Amino acid sequence: MIPTTLPDAAEIARLSARMLLEINAVHFNAETPFTLASGLPSPTYIDCRKLISYPRIRSTLMDFLTVTVMRNAGFEAFDNIAGGETAGIPFAALVAERMALPMSYVRKKPKGYGRNARIEGEMNAGQRVLLVEDLTTDGGSKLSFVEAIRKTGASCADTAVIFYYDIFPETEQTLADHGIRLHHLCTWRDVLAEAEARIDSKTETGPGAAFDRHTLTEVRAFLDDPRGWQAARQAPDATPRP
Repeated sequence: MIPTTLPDAAEIARLSARMLLEINAVHFNAETPFTLASGLPSPTYIDCRKLISYPRIRSTLMDFLTVTVMRNAGFEAFDNIAGGETAGIPFAALVAERMALPMSYVRKKPKGYGRNARIEGEMNAGQRVLLVEDLTTDGGSKLSFVEAIRKTGASCADTAVIFYYDIFPETEQTLADHGIRLHHLCTWRDVLAEAEARIDSKTETGPGAAFDRHTLTEVRAFLDDPRGWQAARQAPDATPRP
């Protein structure tokens, strides 16, 4: 069934953040930061892959994602839903089911044997494709996936994710420069606001209850100035990976 009567964007963001907190997909650690793929430190980490193991939350978020895309892009805007390998594949399948559309997926690179294809499933020239993934940070992987889609003769002007970091201001402009619009459910600031609300209400259990005020203050400092926060905590001899 195609969802049409769901909350507005602000409430979708709040509820999405709450669900991610509830299943412990959100990790904050200011004392021993996580290491990003760039080699730089971060007090935040999110694992959207956990969502596939929680049917009620998974179903609700896919309803949210489907209606968000239709509200923003149109009800008849797409002919094919493509998932990005690997995390985007289950979510693309669930969105395609809701929108009653064909589903395909895009490999990160050709598999090196057989047809050596990057696109799996059927994608045809002229189709309007929605790229679905779990999250985006700087949008880099989206550009590669979209390039592979466009090489088939299909068009791809939209990508939808559950979670958007929204800490690097150039991300949406970079995507826009390549003719891509980003649709998302929630960001780090939505998650932080929900976690802070748990402390403010003195709720000792439930989503976000595991985080103390000091940790959340550090997370806010990172979100306000991610590059500065990283530079202050990067080891002097550390060499970031590209």
